[in-house]
Amino acid sequence: MTYTCIDISDALPIIENNAAVVDIRDLVSFETSHITNAVSLTNDNVQDFIDSADQNQPIIVCCYHGNSSKGAAEYLAAQGFKEVYSLNGGFSQWSAMFPEQCEMGR
Repeated sequence: MTYTCIDISDALPIIENNAAVVDIRDLVSFETSHITNAVSLTNDNVQDFIDSADQNQPIIVCCYHGNSSKGAAEYLAAQGFKEVYSLNGGFSQWSAMFPEQCEMGR
């Protein structure tokens, strides 16, 4: 399995069409702000996510700037997820382009 890097503008319609968004940034950053309805994915909860997630649902992996998400996307694709994306530009670019698509806390 493999993943695809996706630009912010191309990711929005996929997210609006019920893709799962996983955020691999640290918990403090995630709690400060994240893409609406994103799930914080850490080493502590990744196996639970893999076990419970719908592997046919598209997944978009978000990090700070779009670099670390590539490794996480590759890992999730190797775990059997069918449609996995790494978000180019990460949360920093997302929040600059779509601040209304961000929320705080969780």
